[in-house]
Amino acid sequence: MEYIPVRVSDIIRQVNRDIYLPAIQREFVWGTDRIERLFDSIMADFPIGSFLYWRLEQGNKDEWPVYEFIRDFDGESPHNPAAGMAGITKDINLVLDGQQRITSFFIGLRGSYRYFYFRWRKTRLYLNLLKRPVSNEDNPEELTYGFAFRENDAPEGDKPQLWYLAGRILDFEDAEDAKVDMKPQLEALSEAQRDNANKLIGRLHNRIHTTLVGNYYQEKSQDYDKVLQVFVRANSAGQTLEYSDLLLATATAKWQTMDARSEIHEFTDSLNGIGNGYNFGKDFVLKACLYLSDNLPIQYKVKNFTKKNLRTIEENWERIKESLSTTVRLISRFGFNAKNVVAPLALLPIACYLMKGGNSSFDTSSKAEDADAQVAIRKWFIFSTLKNAFGGSSDTTLTRLRELLSTCGPASPFPADALYGSLEIEPRFSDPEIDRILGYGYQGRYTNLVLSLLYPDRDWKNAIFHEDHIFPKSEFQVRALKKRGYDDTKVQAYLSRYNILSNLQLLTESENLSKNAALFDKWIQTRDPAFQKRHRIPVLPHYGFDCFEEFSKERTALIVSALKRV
Repeated sequence: MEYIPVRVSDIIRQVNRDIYLPAIQREFVWGTDRIERLFDSIMADFPIGSFLYWRLEQGNKDEWPVYEFIRDFDGESPHNPAAGMAGITKDINLVLDGQQRITSFFIGLRGSYRYFYFRWRKTRLYLNLLKRPVSNEDNPEELTYGFAFRENDAPEGDKPQLWYLAGRILDFEDAEDAKVDMKPQLEALSEAQRDNANKLIGRLHNRIHTTLVGNYYQEKSQDYDKVLQVFVRANSAGQTLEYSDLLLATATAKWQTMDARSEIHEFTDSLNGIGNGYNFGKDFVLKACLYLSDNLPIQYKVKNFTKKNLRTIEENWERIKESLSTTVRLISRFGFNAKNVVAPLALLPIACYLMKGGNSSFDTSSKAEDADAQVAIRKWFIFSTLKNAFGGSSDTTLTRLRELLSTCGPASPFPADALYGSLEIEPRFSDPEIDRILGYGYQGRYTNLVLSLLYPDRDWKNAIFHEDHIFPKSEFQVRALKKRGYDDTKVQAYLSRYNILSNLQLLTESENLSKNAALFDKWIQTRDPAFQKRHRIPVLPHYGFDCFEEFSKERTALIVSALKRV
């Protein structure tokens, strides 16, 4: 490998002209704080690491999909655009290690970063020229220099501020010219502030245009397998490389009629947009591609990602999308969402069954046999999830279930009993299991799912539901409890019960906002009898705070009864 020193300005000139991204690269994932810290490190002369490039010869560039670096990052559409190689008559470099840093340079100096914080904000990187570069010894994580992504240069707060657009420094070959350009804005400042501002402009110019911030190494082999090995080893110190990343990269290179990367990203986004939203990743979609293609191994092993296997996935892609979409629409109707789909692998056997049935409108079908299957699917999904049927050797479990479902057809009922038997679980909750479930706490892994079981007749469509403490948690402070005159035994009893299932409910967004931290005995008076029945609120003569233990005991009994009927 050849060692070559590089400046930030060199990198900016080369991005999307001489250097691009190969399909095996992950997408850009850094937040604004990481970008700000990178620029802070450059200004403070901290090392930022080396880069690794793969020199792709001009004659081979059409064999591999190539992507551009993101200039204007958008949280709603964070995908890299495909690079047009038509007309490129030279060798190019593909970045194997350093994508996050190079993209950060590009965004910080030439682009923007759009993200959501209460509302969508399009921001650019600025440097506060009035902040003195003093490190905080008590908090080494604090930035030495005043870099920040902002919507504009308007000052905020009482601290001295003069915000300088970082990318402006690229307009000047000489640091003195950059200082002269800012002179009118510095005239009203004190001498000390002008000196600080000019020093920062000069230092920023030097670190971007002059300083060799790092080195890049160039791999020149045209052997894709070797390049893949280099990539894996180069990234071993960072986030673990998942086989799904390799599959996506390989599929992108080997699909013949479609751009697999674009297809998989767009389809993953469409799944996550169903109902109230989900958090499926591309690894889930890729796992489904293997699972829903007959006779393909489902284990993540590079040797399984052959051209033949990937051709099978490509040919089956439309059916895969159809069955997965139908599955997610179905569970959305059942009230399952990003918060309570805690075992996504349990969806794959459902999708396999629906694919065998070939009915893309199954989720909305009102036929008697389909309605029976929908009820059975919901029940199976609940029990397989809450009984952790897909923990441990999930690939072995999934393979066994796929074999069982292989004989299903358009007229087959959902084989729930056979699936239960294969998983070695019962379609009911035992007393010990119910005791364990009753101890689930606020926003626990399975809590939202269990709470959803208490509302079998609820219409979940297009509504957002929040986990809520029935008796407000703000009242369960030791000092507040003792102030009520409770002894230690009663205090501990209250503390042990306020944050578990018996004191939790699912409220709509508007209900939760209106309830806020209102005392329950006051708020329940504003609700009708249907509300009490829907939320399994026990009928008691009083709902004051002193009655919490009785309330907890009676509601626990109602929850137990509901769980036994699931």
